[in-house]
Amino acid sequence: MPEIGEQIAALPLRWVDDGRVRVLMVTSRDTGRWVMPKGWEMDGKKPWRAAEIEALEEAGAVGYIASEALGTYRYPKIMKDGRIVPCTVRVYPMIVQKLKPDWKERKQRDRRWFTPKAAAKRVVEDELAEILMSLHRDSMQAGVRDLMKKAP
Repeated sequence: MPEIGEQIAALPLRWVDDGRVRVLMVTSRDTGRWVMPKGWEMDGKKPWRAAEIEALEEAGAVGYIASEALGTYRYPKIMKDGRIVPCTVRVYPMIVQKLKPDWKERKQRDRRWFTPKAAAKRVVEDELAEILMSLHRDSMQAGVRDLMKKAP
């Protein structure tokens, strides 16, 4: 693994009846805390496609993902051998069309919809919390919709 890790994450979203956005989060397999579906980049895959695969495997989410990242955040990844690798994560917004009732990591993770504010309170990474809190603003929601127009 590199000294500085590059990861990708999906930011699964949906709009509810009140016109506000909701964020789908999953629990980490190690700690059980709430996180975004994320992982390492995949050989031969565009970063947003890798994020889309992570959303499917970790959350059973199917939908449309943007080809441009909404933002980035950093966190210390604890490797299986105990090393700590600083990671930068690019976050790709994804409009969820469907949640599969059965998915690859269903027995290892929980999934739940949150308001952006509630999601931000559950994450430990300040930069990710800022991205989530920004979804409260109507202008950011419009920006996400614009990004989604560019979805591959």
